[in-house]
Amino acid sequence: MLDNIERFDMKEPPRRQKLRWIGYLKALPVLWSHHGKIRKINMKGIKPPYLLLANHNALMDVDILNLAIFPHRVNYVIAIDGFIGREKLLRNVGGICKRKFTNDINLIRHLRTVVKNGDIIQIFAEARYSLCGTNAIIPESLAKLAKLLNVPVVFLKMHGHHINSPYWNLHNRKIKGIEAELECIINQEQISTLTHQEVNKIIQKSYVYDDFAWQKEKGVQVKYKGRAEGLHKVLYQCPHCGTEYEMDSKDNILFCKHCGKKWEYSTLGELKATKGKTEFSHIPDWYEWEREQVRKEVEAGKYRFESVVHVDALPNADKFIRLGQGKLIHDLNGFHLEGYYKENNEHYSLDIPAIDTYSVHIEYEYLGEFGDCVDLNTLKDTLYVYPECEKFAVTKISLATEEIYKLIAKK
Repeated sequence: MLDNIERFDMKEPPRRQKLRWIGYLKALPVLWSHHGKIRKINMKGIKPPYLLLANHNALMDVDILNLAIFPHRVNYVIAIDGFIGREKLLRNVGGICKRKFTNDINLIRHLRTVVKNGDIIQIFAEARYSLCGTNAIIPESLAKLAKLLNVPVVFLKMHGHHINSPYWNLHNRKIKGIEAELECIINQEQISTLTHQEVNKIIQKSYVYDDFAWQKEKGVQVKYKGRAEGLHKVLYQCPHCGTEYEMDSKDNILFCKHCGKKWEYSTLGELKATKGKTEFSHIPDWYEWEREQVRKEVEAGKYRFESVVHVDALPNADKFIRLGQGKLIHDLNGFHLEGYYKENNEHYSLDIPAIDTYSVHIEYEYLGEFGDCVDLNTLKDTLYVYPECEKFAVTKISLATEEIYKLIAKK
């Protein structure tokens, strides 16, 4: 498929960062406008090269990160869609391209080059924005990578970014009081002596966060009228009647179109039923309840998703290529996608075994044209797959991918 189309050159060595002053100056107004604070913990004597990990909730993460590490040079691991139409710029500011949830040996070579250059390696290891302000799955291979690079590991934990512009509604709520901590969690001596299991334990612990708990603790008010709009993308199953794909939202109200139950989304980020019992006041608790329902389906062998889909390909950083309609099946075996390229009627198919993908990237209302999508990757291609069935939730596909992987890995 698309054999005549040039692919993104994943082998080109990373460039040392240029124009870092521009990134710094761009970031300052973000910090000031949100009355942000950055604290440094255990960073005395820690200089590049080191591995910088961070939680990922919004576009402003990069601005705060740049301020936290300035004036040092950094190379960022960036998904290929970030390079669209600006490959030269992103390479010059230190971008290293990666297709999400793939094992690419080229990346290891590039990161070793960054270490030799004496610069910072930056990775958003969750590989996507958080869906509900809490941490996503982090693979144990990250600890093995840290051991291989043999440099200190630093973690930047940012608070309030999901509350300000959640993935399900990117509107800037202009909240004040965002915070971040830049902390050395493993120094040079420790990375040399700890086992990768011990390194993994430290990294996993560092990734634990909850932006909604932070909001409540700090008393951060969000007075944006449409603060609940889009939340039904994440909370797709009604806990009152159990119906899937009938949730919706308007202004500050989340509601089920099947049974009519409503929840008010407060300025402090809490849910409260307008009548009767409040099943979940804390949004991440509702999300984890949905995960539990998906896990039961997976363990019972009943999970399956099938739909006609629209497919866009991103073989390089130039532009999307419209492949046309296809069919997507997701079940306990993994992902199966097939279709015919509309330009020449050439048949294509893609199989991603469940054991090869511990998670999957999803988008809500991606580019505002086709709606929600699943992002499937190989080492050569990135395919944006938009289901065309009437009722579905890409959030459930994401949860199912993770639970299927856990089940297979456990066995």
